[in-house]
Amino acid sequence: MARRSPTWVPGILVAAVAALVAWLLHLAFPVLPMLTIAVALGMVVGQVPATQRLLDGVLKPGIAQASRRLLRIGIVLLGLKLSLVDILGLGWETILAIVLIVGITFAGTLLLGRMMRLPGTQPLLIAAGFSICGASAIGAMSAVARSKDEDTATPVALVTLCGTLAIAILPALRYPLGLDDEQFGLWVGLSVHDVGQVVATAQIAGGVALASAVVVKLTRVLTLAPMVAIVGLVERARDRRAAQALPATDAAETAAVPAKRPAIVPLFIIGFLAAVLVRTLVPLPEAVLTGADVLQNALLAAALFGLGTSIRFARLARTGWRALIVGLASWALVAVLSLVAVWLLSAGR
Repeated sequence: MARRSPTWVPGILVAAVAALVAWLLHLAFPVLPMLTIAVALGMVVGQVPATQRLLDGVLKPGIAQASRRLLRIGIVLLGLKLSLVDILGLGWETILAIVLIVGITFAGTLLLGRMMRLPGTQPLLIAAGFSICGASAIGAMSAVARSKDEDTATPVALVTLCGTLAIAILPALRYPLGLDDEQFGLWVGLSVHDVGQVVATAQIAGGVALASAVVVKLTRVLTLAPMVAIVGLVERARDRRAAQALPATDAAETAAVPAKRPAIVPLFIIGFLAAVLVRTLVPLPEAVLTGADVLQNALLAAALFGLGTSIRFARLARTGWRALIVGLASWALVAVLSLVAVWLLSAGR
């Protein structure tokens, strides 16, 4: 009797094919980041009634695996892009500016999202995506916050939309704002969400801008670990308070059932930090770094395609206008704060 394939195989294969298509389209149109294309492909596929039935049926287990497990592996490999030596080379002023901008944008977006009464964990996920590193941060934060798929879809759509707009808008503002190559790269690294979108935006101004933008952006990525740890602690404290608020009989029944608490720092975030240390301390061959980069992009593309398929434009049109306001406000906040930081850092040199 032939063994049946695991139920997740069809969905994983579809996500892998989508990642390949995204890579081919990126080769044809280099200005478009591969990961942005992957999310867009998922969005398009998710709107077609025939494919919606497949996505909600036979493909669902594999798409879910891609959206979660492949995303987490990709985040671990992202750590190999980061060297603490490069980060320290930025200087304490720039590092302080990065931390402040991430913290202020995160807190401001979270507060606005709650004021706008966004459902579930959407305020938290939008705050993470816009302040740290786009869809990767949304995926990491959704794991520790135990977010529903519908809560994850809208933030991913918003951060993709605003990051794509940044590719066109920020270069157009460069000369009116009087930014030289290094200043422009710093602004892009501080304000644009996804690493691929940073590269696509900064490369327009040349190699100096691109190098500055990538180092600053990857330093922002490093703030993902402490932010996830903080949220993990908050979630644990919330679970503890909820358990204490239960009546004695309910509390006894709950205590009898082992509760699955969110990890303070998920295993894949520990892996991410370990990869950063490996990159810093071990002289890895260029071939290893190149291979890890290719694999990381492939995994994240498959994962973001999966996240994109859960986005339904009809549902967004009915309920997503408040989230759109929060996303655009957060995008404007991080852009303005970053521009002020660029001017202050330039004045101090």
